[in-house]
Amino acid sequence: MSKIAISFCTLIILIPALMSQNIQLDKYPSTILENEKVRMLVYLPDSVKGIYRATRFDWSGIIGSVRYAGHEYFGYWKETHDPLFHEDLPGPVEGYIEPGLGYDEAEAGGKFIRIGVGVLEKPDEPSYTWTKTYPILDHGEWRIAQGKDWIEFEHVVDSDIGYGYVYRKKIQLKEDGFFLEHRLRNTGKKVIQTDQFNHNFFMIDGDRSGPSFEINFPFTLESESDPKGLVELRDTSLYFLQELEDNAIYMELKGFSSNSEDHRFTVLNRNTGAGVTVKADMPLYRLAFWACETTLSPENFVWISAEPGSEKRWVSEYILFTNNQ
Repeated sequence: MSKIAISFCTLIILIPALMSQNIQLDKYPSTILENEKVRMLVYLPDSVKGIYRATRFDWSGIIGSVRYAGHEYFGYWKETHDPLFHEDLPGPVEGYIEPGLGYDEAEAGGKFIRIGVGVLEKPDEPSYTWTKTYPILDHGEWRIAQGKDWIEFEHVVDSDIGYGYVYRKKIQLKEDGFFLEHRLRNTGKKVIQTDQFNHNFFMIDGDRSGPSFEINFPFTLESESDPKGLVELRDTSLYFLQELEDNAIYMELKGFSSNSEDHRFTVLNRNTGAGVTVKADMPLYRLAFWACETTLSPENFVWISAEPGSEKRWVSEYILFTNNQ
């Protein structure tokens, strides 16, 4: 059982943008952040009642809705929901794609760690499976603090396999968007090395993934992936050639440099005029693009390496805009 100390009253709310025909998400622990222009719904980590209790994604900072200037930027993209299924959550949501701290050296029945999740049990299997939900042996300790326009999650995990950390994530609203500030302190005896990514799950104004959207980058795009006749790359932009209907597209994107200035992209809904620019203060380690009928996701990765006793900090910024501003 995880230990969760919450320094505020949890708000359970119902937002129509997050509802599909078959499910409602208002029963899960959540809270609202807001300022004069931005209103955000954030789900809270909870090992018993949480909206997400699987092991693929980091449990902290699961954002279910962001409203700005009359536009909605996110939402829940599926018509079914299972808290124990690897992809059943809204975004932005982050995760650590490497198998986990200690996975490779663990024997069957041994332990490994997923950052933002806890200590997991390794089954008898040939390799890590990212779609699998693994048994959680220790959820660690969650602490949460909140103000009107910010929330900070702290996750503390100790283990007897040489790995440990204090992980803090703060969401801070600003006048035209929000920041995601991360701090990872290595409290164990072994080096922490892992990638981290954001599966953004954009659903700008609920429009279907298709020609109304364009995604722009500060570098010329390259890819060896098959676009399947669904999208095309034109210089620094990605465009849809048709609406996605009962199909999906996944592409690995290249062309970026090792400079943090290239860690930036803009998603624009040309139909409604709403858009968002995302940028981070660390270089891109990897970049992918995934989309299905209901959502689209530029997936931006960074690489984290922390020696014992050291702390790494990185910040992502989401700048919201509309064409009529």
